[in-house]
Amino acid sequence: MNILVLGATGRVGSQIVELALQAKHHVTVLVRSTEKIQHSGANLTIVQGNVLNKADIEDVMVGKDAVISALNSDGAATISESMQLIVEAMNNEGLKRIITVGTAGILQSKVNPDILRYQSSESKRKSTLAAEDHHKAYDILNKSELAWTIICPTYLPDGPRLGKYRVERHFLPDNGSVISVSDTAEFAFNQITSSEYIKSRVGIAY
Repeated sequence: MNILVLGATGRVGSQIVELALQAKHHVTVLVRSTEKIQHSGANLTIVQGNVLNKADIEDVMVGKDAVISALNSDGAATISESMQLIVEAMNNEGLKRIITVGTAGILQSKVNPDILRYQSSESKRKSTLAAEDHHKAYDILNKSELAWTIICPTYLPDGPRLGKYRVERHFLPDNGSVISVSDTAEFAFNQITSSEYIKSRVGIAY
């Protein structure tokens, strides 16, 4: 399978790249700084560019079977602005499957299911900028005809891959407070071959 990974130099994205290469997929990454890529091999194509550049996104989308985005929020609007370009490029290529790594803030609140967690008392974060950016990206995907899945982890420390965690569609599992980078990457990567959570946000926690 030909997979495009965005956000490949981040903590989650780099582990997704590693898992995809181990599974013998052909992986293309679009990065601003090629020297930050810690992986190599015949199945890895490294392209220097910017997710906010329409031409760069269109170029790397050609010939792909699926997209995984683990882009980090930068306090601006990178995630939502790039998502619009990603959706347009995927539509032009006739590409349907996209998995993104979001935030638990855009899951529904269990205290008040009519609003999202970051808008409710469930959220302990003082700043909502990142959640707002992820929310806009979610709205863009939700309005599209793509086969999307948004993985929504809560607190993300480094740690070993345990392979055992709880997931819940559209909500964070009860009392979920932590999930490692490694297990988040594994779950996100596994969605490439799964249709269980198409058009769903998925809360993930231990």
